[in-house]
Amino acid sequence: MSIAGLLKRNGPNGLGFSSTAEDVTQGLNLTNKTILITGINSGLGLETGRVLSKRGAQVLGLARTLGKAKSVSPLMNDSYTPLVCELSDPKSVFECVETLKNTKLKIDAIICNAGVMALPQLQQNYGIELHFLTNHIGHFILVTGLLDSLADCGRVTMVSSLAHKMFSYKEGIQFRNFSGSQGYDRYKAYGHSKLANILFANELSKRLVSMTLTANALHPGVIRTNLSRYSNPVMTAGMRIGEKIFFKTVAQGAATQSYVSVHPSLDGVSGKYFSDCNPARTSEHGRDTDMAERLWDVSEKMVLKLRNNEIWTDD
Repeated sequence: MSIAGLLKRNGPNGLGFSSTAEDVTQGLNLTNKTILITGINSGLGLETGRVLSKRGAQVLGLARTLGKAKSVSPLMNDSYTPLVCELSDPKSVFECVETLKNTKLKIDAIICNAGVMALPQLQQNYGIELHFLTNHIGHFILVTGLLDSLADCGRVTMVSSLAHKMFSYKEGIQFRNFSGSQGYDRYKAYGHSKLANILFANELSKRLVSMTLTANALHPGVIRTNLSRYSNPVMTAGMRIGEKIFFKTVAQGAATQSYVSVHPSLDGVSGKYFSDCNPARTSEHGRDTDMAERLWDVSEKMVLKLRNNEIWTDD
């Protein structure tokens, strides 16, 4: 079998590389479901929102600005609600959490889809490297702040990446370098944040008070979206060469997060990692329970500092 054939072979559940978000939600009635999606205005977030809205869900669409969140309204059903949530700005995330809590809505799924990737130069906010702050801490604030707003069978879906393996630090989470000041590599910084997404989902799955609440992480596939806009020219050229074999379309890329977030077959499934709509294996660091617990504790300390408008310093 060719490389392309191996990649696109379906898994045990009949779904795989080529499945789309529409495929994995075919026949589902989500009319009574409320789904929150970060990064709603483009790429995988937009396609996920469009398809789940098509299936009847009330989509809470979060974007960096209200204008961006509103811009996709024509593609959604009449129950669509646009909201502003700038994940790299803790104040914005805290405010978004309060807004949602005040609505008294019960949320059936939180899809942590938004993120930044491969920023050319080190960027910080509140002393924290921007990939980690945006992709992990921003979502950590959002999810932990909304745990009481989850429906009885609520799901948390962390969109991670194979980058947690490909672009990883030898020691895993950089507990002494959250600022990035002691060394910065754009791809490792991205992989670092994606490892944090997996560890967060794993630890959250252990801490959820109800057995019906779940938290999982996933690799959506390699897709050319706005997320890759900072990639260097050499990598971009390589991506173009391998696109026909290794890349998914946006519709295919949105499949796994749609499947994990709403499919009835995953009721009660928690603490898992998915790729191509099937269970997959993380890196060794992604299975490190001690690292996950330590990351949670440090994240809580970081969030407390951010709530108090304090700058993080590496100890």
